[in-house]
Amino acid sequence: MRSIFIPAALVLALTAGVDTSTALAAGCLKGAAAGGLAGHLAGHHAVLGAGAGCVIGHHEANKQAHQQSTQNSGSGSSGAPANSGGNSVSR
Repeated sequence: MRSIFIPAALVLALTAGVDTSTALAAGCLKGAAAGGLAGHLAGHHAVLGAGAGCVIGHHEANKQAHQQSTQNSGSGSSGAPANSGGNSVSR
């Protein structure tokens, strides 16, 4: 049981001062934490799970950032939505 608390305390100490909004490895910390836990539960492969979680978390963060940038650059210049909520049925 003690072997679980020492790495957890080390991770908390290292990540306490990290600002995740400006981190260069976006998504890596969250993915590594989840992957490490899953790897540990799946047969004491926490390091392997943390590495895989970091890679997947970084990939997902890049994908989300790309989607946000295409949504922001793809919007029209008018600012109003294409369908302003009016009734589309003509009478």
